[in-house]
Order: sequence, then structure tokens, then C-alpha cells
Amino acid sequence: MSLMDTAQWHGAIFDGAWRTAGGGSADIIEPATGESLGRAGLADPADLTRSVERAARVQPGWAATPYEERAAIMRRAGDLIESNADEIMGWVSRETGAAPAIAGLSQHVSAQECFEAAALPARAYGELIPTMSPRLSMVRRRPAGVVGVISPFNVPLVLSIRSVAPALALGNTVVLKPDPRTPVSGGLLIARIFEEAGLPAGALHVLPGGADVGVALVEAPPVRVISFTGSTAAGRKVGEAAARHLKRAHLELGGNSALVVLDDADLDLATGAGAFGSFIHQGQICMTTGRHLVAESIADEYLDRLVAKAEAIKVGDPTQPGVALGPIIDAGQRDKIAELVDSSVAGGARLRAGGSHDGLFYRPTVLDQVTPDTPAWANEVFGPVAPVMSFSSLDEAAALASASEYGLSLGVLTADPLRGLELADRIPTGVVHVNDQTVGDEAVAPFGGLAASGTGSRFGTPQANVEAFTETQWVTLQSRVPSYPF
Repeated sequence: MSLMDTAQWHGAIFDGAWRTAGGGSADIIEPATGESLGRAGLADPADLTRSVERAARVQPGWAATPYEERAAIMRRAGDLIESNADEIMGWVSRETGAAPAIAGLSQHVSAQECFEAAALPARAYGELIPTMSPRLSMVRRRPAGVVGVISPFNVPLVLSIRSVAPALALGNTVVLKPDPRTPVSGGLLIARIFEEAGLPAGALHVLPGGADVGVALVEAPPVRVISFTGSTAAGRKVGEAAARHLKRAHLELGGNSALVVLDDADLDLATGAGAFGSFIHQGQICMTTGRHLVAESIADEYLDRLVAKAEAIKVGDPTQPGVALGPIIDAGQRDKIAELVDSSVAGGARLRAGGSHDGLFYRPTVLDQVTPDTPAWANEVFGPVAPVMSFSSLDEAAALASASEYGLSLGVLTADPLRGLELADRIPTGVVHVNDQTVGDEAVAPFGGLAASGTGSRFGTPQANVEAFTETQWVTLQSRVPSYPF
């Protein structure tokens, strides 16, 4: 069976059935070739309103579905992702420009997200608590209701399904707005997966659309929880709007993650990790290694080796053999990367590798002689750029790594892991990898950042998912109504 081998999804949105979108349709552009992969429907705010209203009507019945049935649907969804791996990886690669390593990781993690979600319906959903009265007192978790999910273009399958699957498993209905640049792997493919898995019609809605649809989703009264993954600038707006409507917003935002290379690190392994952390998926990952902090005694050799690795990487169409890096998602994002690199060089940074592009294919770039004010150091680039700065002491390394508004991921490379952990304890961040680079994700691991990187770990563990997508309710029971003085 081919999940997307049907004419139903072309030019359509999904509200439990495939139907014409109020906002028309648009070509799905393959960034590596500029060719159209088909057409996707574009929702408008009226579509969003209808979907939210239907999701609210369907939600009580879905929440009342026996937990075994909800779990079975999650397992079937995971099985479908595994049995259709080649098709799914093909869509991820062609639609996002992902090389095979990232496409394969997306497919694998997405299946695992569904399998992990399958355990949520059977989890203990409350606890008994003490009470001063002759009664039974308990706390229980109830579905939040309708959950709104807004996902980005970069790793859209994973960053959509990691909210969709647990939210559904816990008895919520979901309205998903994927980025219109990646509507298939960000949403329409997920709709087909759950359609085939037997999810009741109306429990999941997939509406690719623009910012106006996102605003309508955040503001819609039946939507009680928003799960947003994207830029910090957009996340601030989502958080502000959600707060005005007294809604919870789980925000997974940008990063400018540091890789600290101590003087006892193995340089062959360190430069391999550093190159991977900065260049994988063209740097279009929130956890990308955006800052390389290297002990001054090894900084020159580290730079030389990092430059050699950058120059050896094959860039091109990710569907072709040997290609490690594909295209930037679109011209706007490419131009942002180029502007940050060009302004950094104009400000005194030295270009050691890259700094050029052919169409959407941007070469892996290495910069040195940077300062804390260098644009490519101070800002999230979201491109294949590795700025390198040296440090003379652990105190300086901790200060430089901490001097960022972001706090998403941190890598420390050293021959002494305890020394690495001691350094990491001095740097505020949501994720720490001692003896690894900054990019990593597993369905069972808590994920989230601090400060401008978001509102903390709201994904990954069962506890995080239950906290994210349910409400806490206090319940008491007693045999008869007590007597009151009036």
C-alpha cells in the first residue's frame, strides 16, 4: 500500500475527510530541483473555525473510547510508518531537502513517537491524596480538550507527530497546522497514517496555511492548549496571544547551542562531532552547533581540521549518491544565512571555508576571529555555519557559553567526562551531551530549552506528555451530604 498514492489529498485539507480548502491550493516545491511534487490545499480562517468546532464535538466521544482501542490505533500508526518507510523517507527528503541520514532518522523517530504514545492511555491517571474529612479524595488527569499544534518546515514529520500522537493518545482531539512549505511530511502524511490506522473521523484535522490560520488557531475558544515549534520571534507572538486567552502554550523555539572542546579532547573525534553538529541538515535544526568554543592550546589545529572536513562535504540533490548536505528550504532562508555570514566577514571575522552558494545549495562555512558581537556568533543562523572562538580557562568557557539569550543544547568534548559535567553544570541549558555534539533526539527523552529557547521540556517522557496535554482535576466522594450550619 502507498500512503499517498491517492488523488484525494491533492489540493485538499483534512478534517476527517479530504475536502477543498477555502484558501485554494499551492504547489509543493522540491527545493533541490524547483519542481512541483503536487499541490496542497491551503486553509483559511473559516476552515480553521469549522475544524475546531468539529474537533470539540468529537472530543468527548474520543476521550471515552476504551484505552485499549486508543493504544491500538497508536500502535497501528507506528506500524504504518515502519512498513511505509521508503515512501515516507522519500517525501521527507524531497520536500525538505534532507539527506538520507536525516530522512531515515525522521522516519524512525516518528514511528517510535507513536509506539511510546501507545503506552499513555494505560498509564495510571491519578492518585489518592490525604483529606481532613471522612471522604475519598483524589487527583486525576483529564484530557485538555482540543489541542492546537503548529509545526515548522525543518524536520516537520517528527516535530508534528511528537505532539499529535501523545495528545491523541491521552484523549484529546488535535488541529494541526503544518508549515505550508512542507505540508505533506508535516501533516498530510500524518493524516493518511492515522486515517489508515483507524482514528475516528474528526479527531485529527490537518490544515496547512499561513500566519492568519495560526492566529485563528491560537485564538479559537475550544482550543485549550497550543504546542508550537518554530522561531523565537514567532513563539513570542504565540505565547503572548495564548496568554491573552488564558491558554497554555508549550513553546519549543530557537537555539544557538555551544560545543565546548576542552584541551584533552581527541581532535579527530572532536572535529568530526563539530562538523556534524554544525552542518547536518544544512544547519536547519534548532539544536545545531551554532558556536564552537575551543581551548586555545588546540584551537588552530581544530580549525584546520574543521575546515578540511567542511571542504570535503558533498553538497547537492540529496536523492543523489554521496550527497551529505541538501538545499536550504527556500531563497528567503538562504539570503538570511548569506547576510549573517557576509556581515560577519565585513565586521572582521575571517572566512576559512564556504561562504558561497549555488542556488539554494549553501556550502558548509567556517569562520574564525569572531567576537561575541559577530552576527554569525550572536544570532541563530539556521544554516551550515560554524563560528569558532578560543578560550583560555574553564571560567572563560563557561562565561562565553552562557552569554546567549538561548538555552537549548550543549555539548562538551573531553577525555574526562566528570570534568565535562562539572563545566556543563555552570551553563544554563535544557539538554547536555558530554562527549557528543549538540544535535540529538529520542522519543523517550525529555526535550526543550530555557529562556529564548522555549518553555522547557514538554515533550518526550510520559510525565512530560501527561503534563503537556492533560488538566489536573481534584475529586472527592463521600457517602452522604454533610450537615452545614446554614
